[in-house]
Amino acid sequence: MCSSDLITMKKIDFYFDFGSPYSYLAHTQIKKFEKETGEKVNYMPTLVGGLHKLAGITAPAFIPLKAKYLIKDCKIWADKYKVKYQFNRYFPIKTLNLMRAALVAEKDNFFRSFVDKAFNAIWVDSLNMNDDEIFLKFIKSQDLNADLFSLKYNDPMIKNELIKKTNDSFNKGIFGVPTFIVNGKMFWGQDRLEFVFNEAKK
Repeated sequence: MCSSDLITMKKIDFYFDFGSPYSYLAHTQIKKFEKETGEKVNYMPTLVGGLHKLAGITAPAFIPLKAKYLIKDCKIWADKYKVKYQFNRYFPIKTLNLMRAALVAEKDNFFRSFVDKAFNAIWVDSLNMNDDEIFLKFIKSQDLNADLFSLKYNDPMIKNELIKKTNDSFNKGIFGVPTFIVNGKMFWGQDRLEFVFNEAKK
């Protein structure tokens, strides 16, 4: 292949929260996209509860009709993508500590591995990550010093960093997850991935 045949893709920023089933579904397709193209998508941890509060939005999980639809819709998309998935019966999942832990994992250079395991714990294994004991067991399964890791994600600097990232997301016009920004354009929802990937190739 000559240099003129190479396509320089636009950077994709992926704003996500582990508690969002649609973020998990997007994650499965982003991994496929990365494998096929050799490109890397920028994962941007964002606390969706904080976004909703800033935007004055009531999450679908707390609107019975929307929650009922969401359960069916996620199954349809998981089947379409042919990925492992089960709706977490403990939904909604409180992900504050998990999202803080992701920031520590990013600094300690095992971010993507952590992201994979966290998404799978919630949306494949259906673990009750609202339970402190189950959450700590998950942390201990990461093959690291769990006590030191716990100190890190409870550090005020990490807490403030997650707040800042969430505020920055909101200031960019983001009101929910998953959201993607590519080539200066924003796309909300995993069902917009086709447009996201096409935009990256322009």
